[in-house]
Amino acid sequence: MKKNIDLKRQKKTVLFDALKEHLNNRVVRFDVPGHKGGRGNKEFRDFIGIHAMQMDVNSMKPLDNLCHPTSVIKEAQEIAAEAFGAKEAYFMVSGTTGAVQAMIMSTCRTGDKLIIPRNVHRSAINAMVVCGAVPVYINPGLNKKLGISLGMSIKDVKKAIKENPDAKAILVNNPTYYGICSDLKSIVKLAHENGMYVLVDEAHGAHFSFDENLPISAMEAGADMAAISMHKTGGSLTQSSILLSGEKINADYVRKIINLTQTTSASYLLMASLDVARKNLVINGRELFEKTVKFAEYARSEINKLGGYYAYGKELIDGDAVFDFDTTKLSVYTKDIGLAGIEVYDILRDEYGIQIELGDLGNILSIITAGDRGLEIERLISSLAEIKRLYSKNSEGMFDHEYINPKVVMTPQDAFYSEKEMIPILDSVGRVSAEFVMAYPPGIPILAPGEKITDEIIRYISYAKEKGCLLTGTEDMHVDKINVVLKK
Repeated sequence: MKKNIDLKRQKKTVLFDALKEHLNNRVVRFDVPGHKGGRGNKEFRDFIGIHAMQMDVNSMKPLDNLCHPTSVIKEAQEIAAEAFGAKEAYFMVSGTTGAVQAMIMSTCRTGDKLIIPRNVHRSAINAMVVCGAVPVYINPGLNKKLGISLGMSIKDVKKAIKENPDAKAILVNNPTYYGICSDLKSIVKLAHENGMYVLVDEAHGAHFSFDENLPISAMEAGADMAAISMHKTGGSLTQSSILLSGEKINADYVRKIINLTQTTSASYLLMASLDVARKNLVINGRELFEKTVKFAEYARSEINKLGGYYAYGKELIDGDAVFDFDTTKLSVYTKDIGLAGIEVYDILRDEYGIQIELGDLGNILSIITAGDRGLEIERLISSLAEIKRLYSKNSEGMFDHEYINPKVVMTPQDAFYSEKEMIPILDSVGRVSAEFVMAYPPGIPILAPGEKITDEIIRYISYAKEKGCLLTGTEDMHVDKINVVLKK
């Protein structure tokens, strides 16, 4: 562990225990949900199990209320805060999307500047659409071979602060989807010296707090707020996350902001999974992540022996835009075998029965955890070897990068709510986008509201569609047309 905690307290699961006690009391159900512990939906109950359906309950006195926690949820959150080294923790049942948006909306109001890397998740830009904050984009570093965006250079952060001394906060992706980490501690120091908050999208770094051999966590680096995807690498159920905050943040105000958008019918399945997953991370985290790293490093080594692929790791570290690397990530460059990452992704799923996390235009990403098995790692490696043998081709003419520097001409909010017209994407060069275009995953916009559409962006979108990427964000479900700001 990276911090001193009360281990006896961390072994408690107060919310989970309260939920089990409630079920043992066999209380008659005259409240929602209407399936009444599964009796009203027997087909689904028989599939997922009676316990899951019985645990799907509504807020009540013995089980507390997430909107205004005063008992078991409150204590469970306090224990979670201690585990992550934060002052406050907030259980989120709207995913890390909700946590990222709550961070931004808690620190920025209409017209406030937010220094932000352009390779953020769509949730961050959506938050600015809602609250009216103004982005000051820092273009991340770019690895030209891999075509992936990197972390935030300290030089670029200093420049952004100097040019925007009135900015309220700096948001950092740490780590990126591919495992790239910025110099978070130095960014925090710079921001605090200039009176700015530091918000960290730590969606892919829930594990950082539980093994000292992994990169520094947001809270340990002194960040003011961090959004943690517990369901990604922490072991909780999908859609469950934790928002963390530090000493400088008004916890009651944050809770008020969360309640603007988060459901009043919080899932106890999701919250209980957070409670138990946190305990597991504290008690077993180091062992779990040592096993994870061992799996990932083995796979990296064996894949690199195949030739044609490049499974990258700590050798990318340059002390700046790649300050550190998350060795649990298995990111693999595929273009040298003449295949886009999304093509390898599709072949693995359709021909080999292997579902990986993502494929983009040049890379694939497999999420490795201690829940994997050695035979499955071997199956992935052997499948990649066979794909190379059967499907490899000449790589000439392949798109050579994932990130395109944006030309921002309007705020996201002004563009999104502007008068607009829908036109064919191929005819939109020179116009200002009024909506998003992104490949999902990872959900990082190719184009965001307020940005000028260029030839390079059109080529990227066309190429991504040709290769089979799932493009989202436009009102047109076929992504053939796009809403642009109406010319006046």
